[in-house]
Amino acid sequence: MKNNYEALNKLGWSDWFAQRAICEPTDAIARVAAVDRDQLLIEGQAGQFRAKLSGSYLHHHVPEQFPCVGDWVCVERQHGDDFGIIHAVIERRTSLHRKSAGHNVEHQMIAANIDYVVIVQSCQFDFNLNRLQRYLVMILEGGAAPCILLTKTDLVDPGVLSSQLAEIASAGITAPIFPLSNVTRHGLDEFRHLLVPTKTYCFVGSSGVGKSTLINHLIGHQQLETGSTSGTGEGRHTTVRRELIRLEGGALVIDNPGMRELGIIDANEGIGDSYADISALSTGCHYRNCSHTDEPGCAVLAAVRDGEISTESLGNFHKIKEESRFNDMSYADKRKKDRNFGRYIKSAKKDLKKDK
Repeated sequence: MKNNYEALNKLGWSDWFAQRAICEPTDAIARVAAVDRDQLLIEGQAGQFRAKLSGSYLHHHVPEQFPCVGDWVCVERQHGDDFGIIHAVIERRTSLHRKSAGHNVEHQMIAANIDYVVIVQSCQFDFNLNRLQRYLVMILEGGAAPCILLTKTDLVDPGVLSSQLAEIASAGITAPIFPLSNVTRHGLDEFRHLLVPTKTYCFVGSSGVGKSTLINHLIGHQQLETGSTSGTGEGRHTTVRRELIRLEGGALVIDNPGMRELGIIDANEGIGDSYADISALSTGCHYRNCSHTDEPGCAVLAAVRDGEISTESLGNFHKIKEESRFNDMSYADKRKKDRNFGRYIKSAKKDLKKDK
């Protein structure tokens, strides 16, 4: 397998992926920079080019296994071909996924092989502790490290920011926090200096909180479209696709469209990590499988009565746990029906062959 690993290393390649690469000798290794329906923009030794999934891969894999931004893929490209053909996706080291929007209980992949997920919330109208905790559940379940950016600090009084920081601390959230302003650029250099070359940073948050504007500042020029700011200080959503961008300093960033829904699925470990204070206290509960609702000897409920944990935080914990449990059951049931339907089709095909 002929690959310029120095070029790949600049895109985040490491020994971890090399040990799991399943590419054929004729394949090249590349990283997915963007996905546009059935076409992918990938980048490797030969620079950027377009690629499509092979028919075999499409036939043998479910959508959540299709490559997303940040994935490493094995791609074959003949000289003179406009498109490469992707035969395999190398195992993901980390991922960020949610339940797909709407009623369908499916995993929607957001990004893969990310080192840090940057949660962006505006101090002015967007700050929401419950949503922040939901993001943390998603991030920690996927194995990446979270950090928090509180933007538009120029639009609020210092007391508002102090109150929000205190609210985050009281919820037991220990992720690093960076207040900043895209207008005054206060806090921007401090955050920029923390971006490590070859590491991948995925930015998530609601529409209009300043993600694209911030990334443009980090790039040093206007590469991503940004919306004008309304009279209330809220920006207008413009990002329409996820895209991997390499900064001049060597770090890689992924911008994301604003998310209206943050459905939790398959996130038991992430919930435990996000609510570390509740998880730690639960070891002192009288019952091993305590639900922290009305059981006698519940250490978590005792902490709520003593003011160590807020009622809101425990309520949000229960809500996310129940949502994850429901979605997990629905997903498992759907997979069972899909398998049964697949068996039925195979059986029907065999019967047709016998009749012939």
